[in-house]
Amino acid sequence: MGIPPQPVPASDLMNLDGRRILVTGAGGGIGSVTARRLAEAGAQVAVHCRSTGASMRRAEEVVADIGAAGGWATAVASDLTDDPTTCVRQARRALGGLDGVVNNAAVDVAGEISDDWETIRSVDLDAVIAITGEFARVIAEQRAASGVPATAAIVNVASIEGRQPAPGHGLYATAKAAVLMWTRSAAQELGPVGIRVNSVSPGLIDRARLADDWPEGVERWKRSAPLGRLGHPTDVADAVMFLLSDASRWITGADLVVDGGMLTRPTW
Repeated sequence: MGIPPQPVPASDLMNLDGRRILVTGAGGGIGSVTARRLAEAGAQVAVHCRSTGASMRRAEEVVADIGAAGGWATAVASDLTDDPTTCVRQARRALGGLDGVVNNAAVDVAGEISDDWETIRSVDLDAVIAITGEFARVIAEQRAASGVPATAAIVNVASIEGRQPAPGHGLYATAKAAVLMWTRSAAQELGPVGIRVNSVSPGLIDRARLADDWPEGVERWKRSAPLGRLGHPTDVADAVMFLLSDASRWITGADLVVDGGMLTRPTW
C-alpha cells in the first residue's frame, strides 16, 4: 500500500488561500458567481470575458465586487473563437502563475440542427480542449522551475443536456456530451502529472427574466424536479469550489450533476 495522504483539517478543506484560478466567461451568470465564491474562499481569480466593451465592463464590476469584499481579482479579455489559449497566458502573467482553471464560457443557440455549429463547437468544446492543453504546459513549466509536484485542478462546466438533450438544443447538447468525454480523457492523461480534471453538469439555472421568457418551462421544472426549485448560480459555484479544493483531492474524471434531481425523473 502507498503512503496515505496527511489528513487536511476539516476547517481547511474548502480553503483556497493562495490558489490562482482562471474562470472563463466570468462576466455574468454562473461564471461571475463562481469567481466571487472562489475569491471568498481565498483564491486569486482571473475573471475572463470577451473583448467587447459591455463584457469588459461586467468583468470589471465582478473584480470591483471581489476587491470590495476583501478579495483579489483581475480581469482578462480575449475572444475564445480566435485564440482560446490567450486567456491562459494573460491569467498566468496577471496572477504570477496558475493552479486551476474553470472552463465556464459557453454558447447555446436554440434553432435548427444545422445552425451555428461552428460557433457552438469553437467555444463550448474546442476552447475547452485548447485551454486544457495550455494549462497543462503552464503547470509543467511551473513544476520544472520550482521542483514541487503539481496539485492543480480543472473544472469544466458541462450540462445535463450532455446526458439528456432538450428539443432545439441538439448542437449544444452534442458539444456538452463531448466535454463530458473530454473530461474523463483528460483526467487519464493529466493525472500522472498532478492535474485533476472534473466537470459539473448544471440543470436549469435561474437568471434575470427567465420566468418571463419561458414561464411554462419554469413551472414545469419546479413541478418535476425532486427538490422543487430552479438552480441558483451559487449551487453550481459551490460544486466547482468543491472540485477545486482539497476536499476532492482523490476525485478526477468525475461529473457532478447539479440539477435538483431532475435526471432521476423519467423525462423532463
